[in-house]
Formats: sequence, C-alpha cells, structure tokens
Amino acid sequence: MTGRVNKMDSPIQGVKCVVNTCHYWGNDHCHAQTIEIQAPNAKTSEMTDCATFAPSDMR
Repeated sequence: MTGRVNKMDSPIQGVKCVVNTCHYWGNDHCHAQTIEIQAPNAKTSEMTDCATFAPSDMR
C-alpha cells in the first residue's frame, strides 16, 4: 500500500516514530517525505493525530 506522500530511503532527521503498523515506519523513525500533524487547538499530545499515517500491508 502506498500513502499520500512518498516514502523516502532515509528517515526524517529528528522525527521518532514507534508506530510499526505505518507504511512510513522504519526502525523507530519516520520515512515519509513530509508529515502533517493535526488537530488545531490541541492542548495535549493525546489530542494530536498524525494525518500522514497510512497502514502498512502487514501480510
């Protein structure tokens, strides 16, 4: 499965991600070309969401 942005060979420097079910995940780092974090007016980290997330094909 592909996501909305390109998956890069190298991770985004400084962006840690442990969501191993994401298409862009690689060894606890994000390999998306760009990322989008939502929601406006969030007051806690629990209120945020990675809009770039795309489920990996976990066959």
